[in-house]
Amino acid sequence: MASWDIQPQGVQGQLKVVGTHAEDLGKALNTLLSDIQEAAQAAGTAVPGTQARTPLSPGPWAPTNKPLGAAGTSLFTQTATGPVAAALAEYVTKRKPRMKAMADRCQAAVLGAAKATNEYVQGDLEAAKNAQNAAHTVRLDALKDFGGKKK
Repeated sequence: MASWDIQPQGVQGQLKVVGTHAEDLGKALNTLLSDIQEAAQAAGTAVPGTQARTPLSPGPWAPTNKPLGAAGTSLFTQTATGPVAAALAEYVTKRKPRMKAMADRCQAAVLGAAKATNEYVQGDLEAAKNAQNAAHTVRLDALKDFGGKKK
């Protein structure tokens, strides 16, 4: 028969440590994504100077003769994307499922360990309750003569 000796307080302490590391991992991944976005914006384009901004057809005009949109300007221009930014975007797109899976695995491991420990504790309590109930049903008068000297 297998025997278990789990210390719930020890498990709780380890889960706190793992939780701290998981938070650090999450912060690192967020920082990585933010840094990649900044790098993509700073990488520039393969087009020289003013050709990097491509005007789009302005579309409908409001009665004030200004293009529709916030402040009337930024809605109708688009910054060209260079090869470095495109490569970084593709890198993030390809790696995002793996990053999510890594975070999901960490969460599943922590939640699984906590649930297993709780079940263990509940099982221990159930076993103790069953032992107490069994002890209450023992007939003491039958045990009194058990193992005693016969007269």
